[in-house]
Amino acid sequence: MAQTRAFSDTPLLPLFDADEAVITERPSLGRLPSYIRDHRQRLRERFLSGGAQAMPDYELLELVLFRAIPRRDVKPLARALLDRFVQFSNVISAPIDQLSEVPGVGTAVICELKIVEAAAHRLSRGKILRQHVLSSWDSLLEYCQTTMAHRDTEQFRVFYLDRKNTLIGDEEQARGTVDHVPVYPREVVKRALHLNASALILVHNHPSGDPTPSDSDIAMTQQIKSASEALGITLHDHIIVGKSCELSFRSQGLL
Repeated sequence: MAQTRAFSDTPLLPLFDADEAVITERPSLGRLPSYIRDHRQRLRERFLSGGAQAMPDYELLELVLFRAIPRRDVKPLARALLDRFVQFSNVISAPIDQLSEVPGVGTAVICELKIVEAAAHRLSRGKILRQHVLSSWDSLLEYCQTTMAHRDTEQFRVFYLDRKNTLIGDEEQARGTVDHVPVYPREVVKRALHLNASALILVHNHPSGDPTPSDSDIAMTQQIKSASEALGITLHDHIIVGKSCELSFRSQGLL
């Protein structure tokens, strides 16, 4: 029988029709079995006392799943997600269609995972927005990794900076396929003029995981550099984001 879902351990605010994995036993009087309740309490206490560093990926994932599936042991589902996607960051950033293929994953689980992903993006972006970018370079790279490293298609974005190298714009310019994204130098520069930007940083990802620039990456970068310099706009760098590292055109002598 379907059971009311709530985003808490007690049935206060039902949001979904049923727990998403098959329910094998119905807790009496709406209470969790003690072994599940005690396990959840221990994990929460350990997280509060030791932070995320004190917890392996599967336990951190369990904490997220508690809210989506309040009536069941979520450890098997956490293990299944990690078996499929290998690590915590891959799970929360996985495409919705791929998450849906894992037995036991439905709307509530996907919603919780995507809330965590969105929070991570907002947190990383908050560290660089309106900041002096060149003195916050590590935070910029962290933001790029968080938002782009796990994408399965290419994305091209531009950071627009003012005269003090403060970030005034972070904009996606184009999306592409697994190995190509269309970029139009004229549009990049036109947008810089509209924002009254004085400098640019280009960023795109390689879904293959290898940040080595292609010939077309190099040619496109030179086109944007030439168009920018003609209007007095500086191109500081072009960063290619791989799965676990980045490549800087400037540090590689390509700018």
